[in-house]
Amino acid sequence: MPDRMRFETAAIHAGQDPDPTTGAAIVPIYQTSTYVQDSVAKHKGFEYSRTDNPTRHALETCLASLEGARHAVAFGSGMAAITTLALTLASGDRVIIPDDGYGGTYRLFSKVTPPLGINFEAVNMADPDALGKALAGGAALVLAETPTNPWLKILDIEALAAASHAAGALLAVDNTFASPFLQRPLELGADVVVYSATKYLGGHSDLVAGSLATSDDALAERLRFLQNAAGAIPGPFDSWLLLRGLKTLALRMRAHCSGAAEVAHWLTGRADVRSVHYPGLEHFPGHRVAAKQMAAGGAPLYGGMVALELGSRTEALALCNNTKLFWLGESLGGVESLIEHPAEMTHASVAGSEVEVPDTLVRLSVGIEHPADLIADLERALG
Repeated sequence: MPDRMRFETAAIHAGQDPDPTTGAAIVPIYQTSTYVQDSVAKHKGFEYSRTDNPTRHALETCLASLEGARHAVAFGSGMAAITTLALTLASGDRVIIPDDGYGGTYRLFSKVTPPLGINFEAVNMADPDALGKALAGGAALVLAETPTNPWLKILDIEALAAASHAAGALLAVDNTFASPFLQRPLELGADVVVYSATKYLGGHSDLVAGSLATSDDALAERLRFLQNAAGAIPGPFDSWLLLRGLKTLALRMRAHCSGAAEVAHWLTGRADVRSVHYPGLEHFPGHRVAAKQMAAGGAPLYGGMVALELGSRTEALALCNNTKLFWLGESLGGVESLIEHPAEMTHASVAGSEVEVPDTLVRLSVGIEHPADLIADLERALG
């Protein structure tokens, strides 16, 4: 097997050799909690499935390969991954998070970590001056998202890494919206990559999982210790489902990106849509940065997420409630298209805060259905 496989090949082969016992082409689901040992403290590499499991081990090997990382650590959800990353911090440490990010991340750092002495600041990371001012106050960790959720802001990862490292902070990038097929933050200077693997990596809306990837050996050792000590792991079946999803990630992302581009361009021509947020639009702020850094798979691709602003909350809710192919649901990245109202769904936890989302915003996760059918669905619902 070659040392450096291309993405599509690694997704199918990295960590996934035929089973040595049976020749099975697919990694087995090792549905076991414990392993019989040859003698006291002598085993075949596995002793207890919270600590390690062969199916999860194959998954982590594949995830690391796709990320271009030395290490990947899998978790039971994306929030479990971020929480475990937060556990590497100490009392007195400070975290900088986006002012436009997932509501669950804001909830963690505003409600859970402050009693532990870990404080945070939400910052517009697209503004270098605002980020510089925040970093001047000291930080141990900068946790960025690009594209952000739900506004799809594009952040320059190389610039973020330089600013974070100059201030003595680690840079973690939540790459959930892009996936490693479109964007590999470690290659742009980030220290850690975060995923809700529930989304594009799994791709079929049938599992919940998360991961962290890094090439920092000391950080990886700490994360593995915490993975075992805190125990927020994915089970073997979810690990197997995620491995299955990774095999078609490249194919799916091309379809998501193509469909989202058609939907976004169509929406820009609607008089009843106030604005469209999509990095592939040439007038969109950050388009040039996105074209540069969202090109890990070759030519630039801009993801499958689209956000739009309507004239009122009533119009936004009407759109959400009247689509047929865009199902109303709180997730993204699956083969099926989803629509949601962030202010009252995914980002309800930030209501009343400095990062509140307006009730005129609608978020679309464009699936892999035919774009013409999706556009017709939106046209009916808007009408």
